[in-house]
Amino acid sequence: MTTSTMQSSGQNMELELVATTKRYGDTLAVEAIGHRFKANTYSCLLGPSGCGKSSTLRMIAGHEHVSSGDILLGGKNITNLPPAARGTAMMFQNYALFPHLSIADNVAFSLKMKGTPKATRLARAHELLELVDMQEFGARFPNQLSGGQQQRIALARALITEPSALLLDEPLSALDPFLRIRMRVELKRLQRELGISFVHVTHSQDEALALADSIIVMNAGRIEQAGSPHEVFNAPRTEFVARFIGGHNILHDASGPKAIRADRLTVAQTRAGDALAATVRGIEYLGTTVNLSVDAGAAGDLTATLPDDAFFKNPMEPGASVFVSWKPEDAHPLAA
Repeated sequence: MTTSTMQSSGQNMELELVATTKRYGDTLAVEAIGHRFKANTYSCLLGPSGCGKSSTLRMIAGHEHVSSGDILLGGKNITNLPPAARGTAMMFQNYALFPHLSIADNVAFSLKMKGTPKATRLARAHELLELVDMQEFGARFPNQLSGGQQQRIALARALITEPSALLLDEPLSALDPFLRIRMRVELKRLQRELGISFVHVTHSQDEALALADSIIVMNAGRIEQAGSPHEVFNAPRTEFVARFIGGHNILHDASGPKAIRADRLTVAQTRAGDALAATVRGIEYLGTTVNLSVDAGAAGDLTATLPDDAFFKNPMEPGASVFVSWKPEDAHPLAA
């Protein structure tokens, strides 16, 4: 199997959720959500624990029953099909590799279940191992690999079925920060090379912003907002999205709630114009930036992100009196 083979198998295969609902007894986990995932794109389902994102992914995969609504892939209703017949493949959070099988046999396992001859399935397995840069490890066993290497094997095993959509459930959560960043680059590269849709569940805003062509923000079983990373970050529609995706500051006045990015706040030690008087409550040094937490009285608690060089030219201490301001155009109105 070549990259071009996989590209042709996934072309123009849009994935669509139509009033898709999931109930666990009396608990409504996913509430009649509708969304169309464009073909051949990288989408991230983003939200806090319990928001319904993993249940949504598992319904797409066929590992959870759909309580009501439909799931379409390439215009075909796959709602009631078994996982192996859907045209999707799922990469699990814990990788779920078989410890007693070699790496090559792990990757080839689904083809074995289909009755593919051994020589053919192992040849395909080695093609996938080469794709994820693990061709030298086919004879090893999972316990002989690092977490990052196991992740690559799990990815190869999912891709060998030539899916139109690859579903990834928190695939980077078990990795250390350095490897997580490296694997983000690899996942995005593979998605572009293969030309198939990736749908990736995460609770990490940074991960979603780095990877996605489209971010779908979920809250309490519903979609709060969907759009490009730039759109969702810079133009959040609700207070929840503003706080969750970017940690934006929320201000309330007579015209309604507004969001202001932390890096758009100016903090000075002398008043200018109509700047708000505030008191520094906390300081976080983050390397290239410094976060200041300030109490702005009636305006509430605000966070300002300053370049590290600007902060250290005029350093402040907790308890210091400061003045906070912003440009009117940087205050983004939110839905009430």
